[in-house]
Amino acid sequence: MRISTRTRYGSRALTELALAYPRAVSVKTVARNQRLSMKYLEHITAALKAAGLIKAVRGTRGGYALARPPADVNLGEVFRVLEGAPLVVECVENPRVCPRNSFCPTRDTWVEMRDAIQGVLDGTTLASLAERAREKASEPCVSYEI
Repeated sequence: MRISTRTRYGSRALTELALAYPRAVSVKTVARNQRLSMKYLEHITAALKAAGLIKAVRGTRGGYALARPPADVNLGEVFRVLEGAPLVVECVENPRVCPRNSFCPTRDTWVEMRDAIQGVLDGTTLASLAERAREKASEPCVSYEI
């Protein structure tokens, strides 16, 4: 299973908004901080806004802000908005596509994989990602020079 750049970049942008919560952050600032294309990020923020995960804030300190507290938004929601449901194998979501689904020994494993992925995504909040970002920012950067 591959996660699209849309979902990866959207998660990074939302982590940036979680770090600033409840303040708004401009798309330009997020794009610069995350080294993302501003034009591509605008498409992602439009989808996140349409889904109600973020809200636009007008004014000189405007931009986007999370619509809910970071602890109330999980990556599962973000993933489903930007990517759709995690799909490991088509027969997991639609058993009718395979006539062997009722006795297939591997299908159970694919279902377990889907459930594990959903569990990790649903169990990871934007608050926990913001905390990880703070921890990583405070770690010393080791540089060896000769």
